[in-house]
Amino acid sequence: MKSNFIDGELLMRTQNKSFTHKNKSNLTLLLFVLVLIAILAVRTTGYLRQAIIITPSATLRNGPGIEYSKKETLNEKQRITILRRKYHWMYVKTPQNKFGWIADWDVAKKERNKITNISDATIVIDPGHGGSDSGALSASGKMEKTYTLKVARKVVKELRMKGAKVYMTRDADKYVGLAARSDLSNKVHADAFISFHFDSSPVENDASGFTTYYYHKKRSYRLAKMINSNLDTLTLDNRGIDFGNFLVIRDNKFPAILLEMGYINSDRDFAQIKSISYQNAIAADVVSGLTKYFN
Repeated sequence: MKSNFIDGELLMRTQNKSFTHKNKSNLTLLLFVLVLIAILAVRTTGYLRQAIIITPSATLRNGPGIEYSKKETLNEKQRITILRRKYHWMYVKTPQNKFGWIADWDVAKKERNKITNISDATIVIDPGHGGSDSGALSASGKMEKTYTLKVARKVVKELRMKGAKVYMTRDADKYVGLAARSDLSNKVHADAFISFHFDSSPVENDASGFTTYYYHKKRSYRLAKMINSNLDTLTLDNRGIDFGNFLVIRDNKFPAILLEMGYINSDRDFAQIKSISYQNAIAADVVSGLTKYFN
């Protein structure tokens, strides 16, 4: 009996040692996984990553966008710590322990944010014409500017629901110069600029369909192709992609296209242009194309 008791005690000790060893192994594995996750998080978010200001005067702002108020100006070659990122903006800490947002174009290119999802993209939507500039007219005298704004607002609403940062060149019936439209895109470093228009032919009812225009092939053709290929639920004919010498896309330093979404002086096209269903379809297709473009 004594021998059996000793054997049992030895067995229990051996099992306890084995259990303790397994626990240590599991704990070591867990710690390794946590460290790996932390490393990946740092690489992905830029948390606590150092960067140096490369522009003569970077602006520290209260939020991630040019519309937020300024806190102070940071000097060139000043070192900052990146805490998190959103759109083309970085939430940073200065050596003086001041916090705020700076644009990623104020730091070296290798440190700038990689935009791989529409929820992180900066997009400028340009409703053509406005104010004293009516644009083209329908046979019944309806103005192009009215419908470009209607469509643009629908696109903006859907983009913001997806988390994108969206700017409009105009959000009301007001005049905006052509240069100011491309200037806004250049100022915010837009990942995509889309100008909405409705075409007009010299003779009423002489043309029909929608066209996608680009100017800078290297930077804008892929955007034009992706958007145009997704305009597949529209009831008008797709006239394809073409080169267009329009100032708002010609003077744009970022991917930019101009969409002529039907002939306003065509009775057939205008019946679609003024319909809510057609406007909704444009918005859905454009947002779908942009989603695929960024992914």
